[in-house]
Formats: sequence, C-alpha cells, structure tokens
Amino acid sequence: MLFAIPFPAIDPVLVQIGPLAIRWYALAYIAGIIVGWQWMKRLVRLGPAVATREQVDDFVTWAVLGVILGGRLGYVLFYGFERYLSAPWEAFYVWQGGMSFHGGAAGVILALLLYCRAQKISILGFGDRLCAIVPVGLLFGRLANFINGELWGRVSDVPWAMVFPTGGPLPRHPSQLYQAAMEGLILLLIVQVLVHIPAIRARLGFVSGAFLAGYGVARMVGELFRQPDAQIGFLVGGLTMGQLLSLPMVLVGLWLMLRAQPVTAKVPA
Repeated sequence: MLFAIPFPAIDPVLVQIGPLAIRWYALAYIAGIIVGWQWMKRLVRLGPAVATREQVDDFVTWAVLGVILGGRLGYVLFYGFERYLSAPWEAFYVWQGGMSFHGGAAGVILALLLYCRAQKISILGFGDRLCAIVPVGLLFGRLANFINGELWGRVSDVPWAMVFPTGGPLPRHPSQLYQAAMEGLILLLIVQVLVHIPAIRARLGFVSGAFLAGYGVARMVGELFRQPDAQIGFLVGGLTMGQLLSLPMVLVGLWLMLRAQPVTAKVPA
C-alpha cells in the first residue's frame, strides 16, 4: 500500500444561512478581484502613467464580465462541447461549475481592448499593469480548487501524495498546490519585479508578454502532474487540453517581449 498524507477535509462551504451558502471558491474570485483592483490602482500611476485610478475603477466591471462570460464560454467550447451541443441550455447552469482560465483570459483581453479604445488609453500599458496583478487571482483560485478537492493530480508515490475524496482510493499529486505556487506565487513575484523596473515599464507590452509566456509555461508544467479531464483525456502527442491551449500563450508572450520598444510619452497611444 502506498503512503499518503490525509487530505485536510475543509468544508467547501464557509458559512451557510438557510439556503444561502458562502463558498470558498466564490470568495477566491471576490478576493482576487478586490485585491487586484486595489493593487492595480497603484500600478497605473507608475511612470509612464497609463491611466487614472478612476479608470481602473470603471474597468473592474468590464473585467468581471470578461472573466465570467469568457470563462464559462471557454469551458463549454473547450471541455464540454459535445455535451452542451446535445443540451445547450445546460451551458447556463453556472451553479454546476465549469470555468476555463483560457476562456476567461480571452474575455478579459476583449474587455481590455474595448475599454482602452473607448477611453483612448494605452492598450499595452494598461495591459501591463493588469497582467502584473492577475496571478493574485490565480493563486486564490488554485487554493480554492484544493479546498474543494477538485482538479487533483495523477496517481503518484511521492511522500506528499494525497487521497482525494473524489479521486479514488489511490494517492495522487496535490497538483492544485503545484499550480498555486507556479501560476500564482512564483509568477506574481516575477511580474511584480518586472513592473517595478522603470526600464521594463517603458517597454510597453513586455510585462504582458512575460505574464502570458510565464503562465503558459507554468500551466504546461503543471499539467504534467494534473489528471486530465475525464471527458477529454489525453490528446495528440499525449498532450492535455490545458497544454494545447497554453502553447499559443507562450508564443504570443515571447512575441510581445521581443517587439516591446521603450517609449518616452507620459500616456502612450
């Protein structure tokens, strides 16, 4: 029998009052939005200034809609297309769960493009400040995945393997914690260091590229330990859906970093 660390049985519901349940997962989204919002209000004023604090306040609504709508649509298209094709009304059953980071990222990018054009502010400059705080939400989200006992890893005999309540009797990698460390904490430290270097901030798009490439690499590595989604399994070349969707992020991120040129304007076009 393989050794396994007992899974810390944390109730996914923090507080329940009658039919109203406050879940850790929902709190992770709320905390990520609030912390990121307040943090970004400080970053946008770093030179070259790219927006006002009030514009960040206004953008929050756009970002939330992008995350929710894009995340849900991405999950439907990437992870359950056949299911929702036969029962399309279930795509609106958001209470059943199912969100895609890549879909949410696409939704936020679209919101960013529309908002910046409407406000006539720098897309790349505003995007750099936004990307510098996104890992906060990723960190909270992966920790919530762990608390929920979902998105667990592959079967393993490492000393820190765990038996998850919904993962069968065999010990598995706590891949949610790996991803929280890589996509959340480590990536946050990297982009924060970059965004606080004046010469890097002047190269509009560099921080955004570093985030996209960094997330893509972290996700692809994390997928090596994470159990593929049951309804999809492994795809071409033994890759997972998460790895295939992350590869373009790495390429676009590298392109943004390579093309980033220093600017001197206070609020670049």
